[in-house]
Amino acid sequence: QVQLVESGGGLVQAGGSLRLSCAASGRTFSDYEEMGWFRQAPGKEREFAAAIGWRDGSSYYAESVKGRFIISRDNAKNTAFLQMNSLKPEDTAVYHCAVRMTYSSRWDDPGDFGSWGPGTQVTVSS
Repeated sequence: QVQLVESGGGLVQAGGSLRLSCAASGRTFSDYEEMGWFRQAPGKEREFAAAIGWRDGSSYYAESVKGRFIISRDNAKNTAFLQMNSLKPEDTAVYHCAVRMTYSSRWDDPGDFGSWGPGTQVTVSS
């Protein structure tokens, strides 16, 4: 099973940018069809942010981050990235990466993903 570790979080002012990384070990991302980024704010459920097809690079985003976040991958480094621009205080959360394990009726269901990383804290001040 793949092990995932996120990095790159921190404290940033509203309007700023951060780039998160998700490094895989044990297995490669190419063993899975997709990987995704999720976030969880205090007292809220984990929610989908973005995902990318590892083989074809196709990507999709939650409406709340579309146009501001960009997901990408580096096959050689077995690492995925989430470039976050124009950050807002409501983006404050712990960000986790995971790989898709199955498909259900909802394409953004966290229950369809596994091998969760421990997360990296992103805090956006107003």
